Amino acid sequence: MFTTHRAVGLGMEKSHPYGDGVVTGWGKIDGRTVYLFAQDFTVMGGSVGEAHGKKIAHLMDLALQNGAPVIGLNDSGGARIQEGVDALAGYGDIFYRNVRASGVIPQISIILGPCAGGAVYSPAITDFVFMVENNAHMFITGPEVVRTVTHEDISATELGGAEVHRCRSGVAHFTAVDEESLLQNVRWLLSFLPSNNLMAPPTVSSGDDPNRLTAEIADLIPQNPQQPYYVLQVIEAIADNGEFLEIQSGYATNLVIGFMHLNGHTVGVVANQPDTLAGVLDINASDKGARFIRFCDAFHIPLLTLVDTPGFMPGAEQEYGGIIRHGAKMIYAYAEATVPKVALILRKAYGGAYIVMSSKHLGSDMNFSLPGAEIAVMGPEAAVNIVFRKEIEAAEDRDTSQKELIQKYRQDLATPLVAAARGYLDDILQPEECRARLIQAFEVLRDKRQSVSKRKHGNIPL
Repeated sequence: MFTTHRAVGLGMEKSHPYGDGVVTGWGKIDGRTVYLFAQDFTVMGGSVGEAHGKKIAHLMDLALQNGAPVIGLNDSGGARIQEGVDALAGYGDIFYRNVRASGVIPQISIILGPCAGGAVYSPAITDFVFMVENNAHMFITGPEVVRTVTHEDISATELGGAEVHRCRSGVAHFTAVDEESLLQNVRWLLSFLPSNNLMAPPTVSSGDDPNRLTAEIADLIPQNPQQPYYVLQVIEAIADNGEFLEIQSGYATNLVIGFMHLNGHTVGVVANQPDTLAGVLDINASDKGARFIRFCDAFHIPLLTLVDTPGFMPGAEQEYGGIIRHGAKMIYAYAEATVPKVALILRKAYGGAYIVMSSKHLGSDMNFSLPGAEIAVMGPEAAVNIVFRKEIEAAEDRDTSQKELIQKYRQDLATPLVAAARGYLDDILQPEECRARLIQAFEVLRDKRQSVSKRKHGNIPL
């Protein structure tokens, strides 16, 4: 707390505020140690200088050595101009430790005010970013610089406000209307996470019967594969006490990710959302899913995948944007993960998306489906139109012929019985037994150990 800068010139020698614009320390949340730093915007705009950076770096060293999460309350104008390269060195020290701590201890960034330049890169490396609405901003260059360089007239909120990063960029994982709500959500998130990668996630006593029936799932999922529904209701039906912490709820909403408890144990959930774009996988959803899967794998959090997807998003825009490369991230993440992996096909799983969504072929441990699920290279309608095009054209009643062929395709190829017969499914579940059977699956997989090839690291298609 008595640290001061040692800079001279540009008026810096006239003032040496204690703490140098950042408070560092530690405390406990739910009885578990956490390390925290909080930047003070009233001291030189919360800017990072040499001493400021060293304080944060030292705190992160302590957190890493003692295996406890780091929480940063960010409110900074960026690198301190008056300190020149020493300020840049301060940021470099922080970035280096962010990377070294990644996958070892949870890192959480809370954005409470304007953060510009280097002040946004450290949060971007951390695992979760929280932003308070109306007051928090994140951007590499502020509106004034943008106006000068590109001649765009844009406000700070339009450029880097909480809503922008929640829905468009995906930088923010959580937002809240006020700081109190935001900080409560940080505590809720930590309740699902282990303190470090050598510990198991904490268990809770939920009081929810592990054998509770989930008959409502049958009503939540329409039999018509073209009809949308809200997969969050299915997740809440399965979760302990219906509680689910959704992550990045406003970004790539065709994929849902988040944490829940199953019989008191933390489980990471990845689920297609049929209510948005029919649950297809696209560029943003692939990035969102892959990073979450890798986080769960790093911290020994089992993965539950709920599948209902017609495939990958078609179109020139997706192809030009690199859907091949981005979709490959999901493949890489699932195949790389060694935590317990359980998948449940709710309704349809077509084409490459069937493979990607935690299939047996990517190393999933247990795979289930509901009785009405369809598993095939493509949907029955499209498949019949390709395979039986000549037969349909030659038929006297084309509509009737097409309907009969579609029905036969469903019975002969798309039924889950075919996948189960090949060993690609472990069982076909009734809706009411989903919760109990998923809990049983994770129970027998809890002590899973899987060795991997010795290597420095793989080369994920970034």
